[in-house]
Amino acid sequence: MTEATLQNSGRYNRDTMGHFVPPFEVRSKLTDQVYHCRFSHLWNGIATRHSDTIDTKFFVNGRAVVAGLEHTAFVAFRARHGRDLTDREASHIAALFLAERLEQEDELDIYQVPSAEVLRLIQQSQIG
Repeated sequence: MTEATLQNSGRYNRDTMGHFVPPFEVRSKLTDQVYHCRFSHLWNGIATRHSDTIDTKFFVNGRAVVAGLEHTAFVAFRARHGRDLTDREASHIAALFLAERLEQEDELDIYQVPSAEVLRLIQQSQIG
């Protein structure tokens, strides 16, 4: 999945939460397996998992997978850009992270996405 794939889908910034990120496929470089990914929703992980994250849920080949984006990245983004990262933007960043991981390693149930990774993907996506 590439940045252009998400933005050219025509659904990047419209519709309900489940449509923030269009469905996408990722092929593993390790196993050549194709993962079919569908974004579900995001929520505050502080309340549900007692983690300082914004959690995003995807279905990967029908199985639930969570990517928890470290909240400190949201604070750093606000300090640098004078605005909050939107739910749509956070969902997009989580999808990019998930695609990278699925391409490079086996599927996990939960990915903890470090602040540095979130900020790298924000910069890569030219969100600002």
